Amino acid sequence: MKEGKYTPKQITLVALLFMMIGTVLELVLLDHYEGALQLLPIITINVAFICTVILFFYKKRIIFTIFKSSLVLLIGVGVYGTFLHLKENYQFEVEMKPTAKTFDLFLESLSGALPSLAPLSLLAMALIGYAYLKLTKQNL
Repeated sequence: MKEGKYTPKQITLVALLFMMIGTVLELVLLDHYEGALQLLPIITINVAFICTVILFFYKKRIIFTIFKSSLVLLIGVGVYGTFLHLKENYQFEVEMKPTAKTFDLFLESLSGALPSLAPLSLLAMALIGYAYLKLTKQNL
């Protein structure tokens, strides 16, 4: 078998696309589209997906800039989603245990009904996208 058949750039692109498609499918299957805020990750991932496809075919400076912007947007939505999930879980914990200490409530909210750290997968997605960007620029 011939070693090195796939380049790091190709592997990174496939990982990025699988992560994007898988995350959007998971969000849709979880009905994560009931309100405008819940649509943010779906829309943001789709924008980044479109930018990734465009970057694959057209390697121009403006495309690199737009792609970078979509990655920054992914990071922002991921961090904001984590904040929202933690906030909702925390409010639920306060209702359930009104006399508990703040730190204990925070720890409980990390493992609450909403997956608190799941939105940070958008940050990982953005990092993979950035790696793809660097590998693409390297080959120009």
